[in-house]
Amino acid sequence: MVAVLSLTLLGFFLGMRHATDPDHVVAISTIVTRQPTIRAAVVIGGLWGVGHSLTIMAVGGAIVLFTVVIPPRVGLSMEMAVALMLIVLGMWNLTGILEHIRGFRQSGRNGPGAFHVHSYNHGSYGRRHALDRGAELHGHRDDQATVSWLDRRLGSLSVYQILRPLIVGLVHGLAGSAAVALLVLALIKNPWWAMAYLVLFGIGTIAGMMLITTAIGAVVAYASSRSSRIERWLRLASGVLSLGFGLFLAYQIAVVDGLITGDPSAVSLQ
Repeated sequence: MVAVLSLTLLGFFLGMRHATDPDHVVAISTIVTRQPTIRAAVVIGGLWGVGHSLTIMAVGGAIVLFTVVIPPRVGLSMEMAVALMLIVLGMWNLTGILEHIRGFRQSGRNGPGAFHVHSYNHGSYGRRHALDRGAELHGHRDDQATVSWLDRRLGSLSVYQILRPLIVGLVHGLAGSAAVALLVLALIKNPWWAMAYLVLFGIGTIAGMMLITTAIGAVVAYASSRSSRIERWLRLASGVLSLGFGLFLAYQIAVVDGLITGDPSAVSLQ
């Protein structure tokens, strides 16, 4: 009994460590770098952790309680969903940077002094844009702000701000839930103790990700207060890293692990 209880409590610390996996940190950084406040970063981390934990407990619980077997190809498909999500998140950040650069190139073509930079909010995002001093007109239409398609249309909706990190967490949970649950099933024979492990694992993941996003948010907030250029470079770096890491994962899963080559390997532990 003591050994089982100790193993169950260990789930909390393993969940915190699980939050530090590279694909988790890379994905969440693309969102946090667009939120220049520590408070927003903490909320994002918590929502990601909640989404991740919900999937872990749902899919993992089905495996533990009902001995559901997930075929290797299905498990790899879940992993591929994470890779594709990283690619989308990276492109999402890079698209905003490119639109910002185009806006300033346009201001240069109109001659010195024709435009100046001002700041205001699009939804919950602070942004800087070129403004025509003579005509007091924006250098872009309001629907061409330096944010992605979804940001332009839904950025002002609080529901959207909540769902984005939540959905990212849900996808990550799908990718890792099978392996985590199978590990528990092999070590803890009592299904209710196994479920307790999954719950503590999820709580640990939430706590770990909140610590990570707090650290990232502190860096972004400091950079934003010092210079908007540094903030843009951080967002650019997170976008490039997410895109590159997503492409690498997609290759590993599709070719090396055999998702599309006809010889899928077993689902690996996240």
